[in-house]
Amino acid sequence: MFGAELAIPSRQLLYYSTTTITTRWSNPILSPHPSSVFTGISSPLQIGLCRAAAAGKVIEEDVSKQKKTNAFEIESLTSWLLEQQRVGNLDAELTIVINSISLACKQIASLLQTANISKLTGSQGTINIQGENQAKLDVIANEVFCNCLRSTGLTGIIASEEEEAPIAVEETYSGNYTVVFDPIDGSSNIDTSLTTGSIFGIYDSSNNKLGVAESEQEPEESNSTPATLRKLDEKKQKTIVSVCQPGRNLLAAGYCMYSSSVVFVLSLGKGVFSFTLDPMYGEFILTQKNIQIPKSATPSGAKRYSARYIGCLVGEIHRTLLYGGIYGNPSNIKSKKGNLRLLYECAPMSYLVEQAGGKGSNGYQRILDIVPEEVHQRVPIFIGSPEEVAKLEKYLA
Repeated sequence: MFGAELAIPSRQLLYYSTTTITTRWSNPILSPHPSSVFTGISSPLQIGLCRAAAAGKVIEEDVSKQKKTNAFEIESLTSWLLEQQRVGNLDAELTIVINSISLACKQIASLLQTANISKLTGSQGTINIQGENQAKLDVIANEVFCNCLRSTGLTGIIASEEEEAPIAVEETYSGNYTVVFDPIDGSSNIDTSLTTGSIFGIYDSSNNKLGVAESEQEPEESNSTPATLRKLDEKKQKTIVSVCQPGRNLLAAGYCMYSSSVVFVLSLGKGVFSFTLDPMYGEFILTQKNIQIPKSATPSGAKRYSARYIGCLVGEIHRTLLYGGIYGNPSNIKSKKGNLRLLYECAPMSYLVEQAGGKGSNGYQRILDIVPEEVHQRVPIFIGSPEEVAKLEKYLA
């Protein structure tokens, strides 16, 4: 700090950073720090502080307060995750896994933006385990996700919509996390450049609610093991049981929406946060904190509902989170159990919506309480504003 004895023209002071004036200079005339020199004024606040110094006033600058009021301050996903780690909302290993997922999403976003130029539109000519035609980018995006998750060394098991069975990474179970994902949701929209997305959920691999690993009985005799698992050897059973956890066990879940903006939405179980990809810096930047879904679909005084369909679950849920309403994909003649998969579509989305104050239901039961019996199990889903979902459940009861 310095006082009235300082007599430097305000014009000269403009060439030194405010931080240096307040924290570095014991004698600003004799020992200016060379690293503090800059050739412009970054804010009106700095001009004011320099004028105060020139007038011989003691500057009492609260750096933390200045940061809070800086209109140009931005927070990246990485720095936000590190802060969540510092306050104990996640550990360092989970931070790395989520960062690897965000990297996969950046790569997929780039592939989608150039799909027409790179001839990545159209069908791959293959059919996945669901009996669905695979788009070229379905296959590529799946590889991108798997490679990013493997590279962390912390993911033990990976389960994807595009894979027949869960993958034990490098045939070991040393990784702490099980990651389930749909690499490209709404892939039928790719050829028309409409909204698509990626969905993911992260579980603790050690959560074994069905008791297969602990059972001393042979798999065929274990009553706690689903019939679909009894035909598999013990190693594969352990892998599938680590994946087939109810959504309430999720440690984190989120999605990335590829549209006019690339938006990464995430919850660690303490609210829902949205990050937008800044193409200039290649970073996801925090743009919305603690998203809360409106309690009902229609504003006060509105008399009618309206309906729309984007053809992409990620796009539907993103809009519903922001504006309220209800998204439904019920059972039907062609799909008696519904069209959407429990593990990597319905459960992660229900987790997010509940964290924002909404509800996710199959019409009779909370989605997050359903224990999967198989990796690609489908369920009906009604998800969105809590009042609307509750109203629907009364009709179905």
